[in-house]
Amino acid sequence: MTPKRFQTSATFIHGLFVVKRLVNQDQRGYFQRLFCAQELSEIGWNKPVMQINQTKTAMTGSLRGMHMQMPPFPERKLVSCLQGSVFDVVVDMRKASPTFLAWYGVILSEHESNALMIPPGCSHGFQTLTDNVEMLYCHDQVFSPEHEFGVHPLDPKVNIQWHLPISVISDKDASRVFLINEFEGFDYAC
Repeated sequence: MTPKRFQTSATFIHGLFVVKRLVNQDQRGYFQRLFCAQELSEIGWNKPVMQINQTKTAMTGSLRGMHMQMPPFPERKLVSCLQGSVFDVVVDMRKASPTFLAWYGVILSEHESNALMIPPGCSHGFQTLTDNVEMLYCHDQVFSPEHEFGVHPLDPKVNIQWHLPISVISDKDASRVFLINEFEGFDYAC
């Protein structure tokens, strides 16, 4: 039997899991598996990896997010921090979810060897807690610009408690409008 390479923990948001990579370490260094379709299928990964993306963010306090794709291009993501550390945040945007508009945050870091598996229907973003952060994303769907949606990271309706003052944010993320009171979310299975 192949040894497990991940420990997974469910969060209060349905389908959102913290994934801890089990690291084999010796005098040479270490080995860790970043992705395994077979093991991650136990927590909902059931499609091929369609894209792998990497970001590098230079300055502490930088913010990226809150991004997602709307139907018919919903995506599941596995997000890892390979260098530095971030405060990683997910917001539940699913209309039928009991945690609609609730957010969950966790520190991802190279030293913790952890990741988040984010279900379709949830927006995602992060704030860097160190300089020179590198993030790796595995997606089960190709990016469709026409189906991109974003929540303003300072939207009072969501009220994310970021760890630091924002040092850098893209014009696109900073110019997103706040959610209106009538916003009911998106149709996704929960």
